Amino acid sequence: MAEPLLQLRAVRREFPAGNETVAVLKGIDLSIDAGQMVAIVGASGSGKSTLMNILGCLDRPTGGDYLIAGRSTALMSADQLAQLRREHLGFIFQRYHLLGDLTALGNVEVPAVYAGRTRAERHAQARQLLSRLGLEERMFHKPSQLSGGQQQRVSIARSLMNGGHVILADEPTGALDSRSGAEVMKILSELHSEGRTVILVTHDMAIAEHADRIIVIQDGQIVADRQQRPARSTAPPGTQPPASSANRWQALKDRFAESFRMALLAMGAHKMRTFLTMLGIIIGTASVVLVVALGNASQQRILKSISSLGTDTIEVFPGAGWGDLRAGRVQTLLPADADALSRQSYVDSVTPALNTQVTARYGNLSVNAQVNGVGHSYFRVKGMTILAGRAFAANARNLEQVAVIDETSVAGLLGHDASDPIGKVILLGKVPCRIVGVARQAFGRSPGSNLTVWLPYATVMARMLGQGHLSNITVRIAADTPVTAAEQAVTRLLTQRHGRKDFFLQNAAQMRETIESTTKATTLLISSIAAIALIVGGIGVMNIMLVSVTERTREIGVRVAVGGRRSDILQQFLIEAVLVCLLGGIIGVALALAAGVVGRLWGGFEMIFSAGSIVAAFACSTLIGIVFGFLPARNAANLNPVEALARE
Repeated sequence: MAEPLLQLRAVRREFPAGNETVAVLKGIDLSIDAGQMVAIVGASGSGKSTLMNILGCLDRPTGGDYLIAGRSTALMSADQLAQLRREHLGFIFQRYHLLGDLTALGNVEVPAVYAGRTRAERHAQARQLLSRLGLEERMFHKPSQLSGGQQQRVSIARSLMNGGHVILADEPTGALDSRSGAEVMKILSELHSEGRTVILVTHDMAIAEHADRIIVIQDGQIVADRQQRPARSTAPPGTQPPASSANRWQALKDRFAESFRMALLAMGAHKMRTFLTMLGIIIGTASVVLVVALGNASQQRILKSISSLGTDTIEVFPGAGWGDLRAGRVQTLLPADADALSRQSYVDSVTPALNTQVTARYGNLSVNAQVNGVGHSYFRVKGMTILAGRAFAANARNLEQVAVIDETSVAGLLGHDASDPIGKVILLGKVPCRIVGVARQAFGRSPGSNLTVWLPYATVMARMLGQGHLSNITVRIAADTPVTAAEQAVTRLLTQRHGRKDFFLQNAAQMRETIESTTKATTLLISSIAAIALIVGGIGVMNIMLVSVTERTREIGVRVAVGGRRSDILQQFLIEAVLVCLLGGIIGVALALAAGVVGRLWGGFEMIFSAGSIVAAFACSTLIGIVFGFLPARNAANLNPVEALARE
């Protein structure tokens, strides 16, 4: 005797009800042979739907054993059960359970996508099935555009997509009028005549009369099992689904494409919700990119300004260091020291320096001015540009009364003669000087500060201060000379000349390094704060995705029922979360770049965008989509298909 296709042995199904347990099925023993048409009849609450869910591998029994073709389902994993539903079982539901975002053709193709069949194969098969069921003209309509009878026929076509060796129909005519119901029963009878095993669950005895065998269930037990007519002798279809020509990688690609398409459809169906979900990612990404760009731009501007002072310079000051109270009494730093340094091979140029504050007059204008006594190499040492006229002559020791003026000081000192400052004579304290050049504004000078004028240091020493020592000496190091080695050489030379070390050095490169480290630390700090916005956005993504899972529970149940693996469901929702974050990242970067353009055109501030920060922003948005999308996606994949299908 042939082994039964489906066999239940003492199957029980219990559900918790508060502190108690309710037994819905109580020791069911049942065998169904291949090719039979069986009707399971019972009143509401009798357990017939629970029995069908177990037969369709949508639910597991609490006790007993359920075997399919001799294989126990108790030992099967969730994916193995999904394979059975995908390749051997076909479901026809009372409420159709079609996916509203797909056309009739798309709904029918879903099981074949999960089965790994090629696009051409599943498309041709779906068209054939819909044409056979009289829906050739409606296959590109969505469920909302179809009548109840048409939707049920789409459901039947879907159940046959991968062969449908066993058709499980739960109240297939319950939501239809009598005419549509008759058409559906005619189709089911035809499928049975082809050798398929058909299991009807109904409370209507008139529907049950179409079956060869009627099983009556009451209070979770079979109370009657009668054979109305002999089983058809027609051989059942093969036990394997239609062969697919798609290889493993093509199948994975198609499943990914289906998940990607469904994610796009879900996002498109809830545009406002999707945008609000993206908003946190958009703000966070734009903030990170802009902060890094602003930090880079600010750092470059500062370093450029420092470079104008001469980044490879060493400043020599009297005393032991900043704050040395005895530094004012140290008068050993002399012009001869500068001359000695200028003759060293590691030195590019040297300038002595000292300064004083005076009242500058021109005509009837009087202003405060800072007078800097410097050498003729000062402007080279500091990397400053002479905008008009010339710098001092090399023989600045001859007490020549000439001056170079700061570009921002011209208007404040010369007034209406500012357009042609060269050759004008100004009075600095009691010393008249002729302007011979205009230099670019010095770094660090702010609007409203004293006017700046440069004179030969010998003139300032003799005619203004009456002293023979210098305030400091600035040394510009020759190219390719290590700063540390130059500092050591300067220290040795001056110590030898003075007989002791009564001076200290300051390296401009140290200031540059300090500013670089400070701006990097500041940028990192602000970027970290901006990254918090990304994390908050990720939490928003997770919350919205959890809501989305709740709203689309029935869709998840349908996909599981037609053979979707847990990995397929996980992939679909994870793709959606990542897409939301990626699109948010793209929009955020675009907004940041747009802000950079606006800043350059209208604010005159050039931002320096870092490719690394943009890539990092995309990477962060993708990571956030994966991390914060995983929990909702996992929840969706782990949903009980029976409970999911029961929700509306």
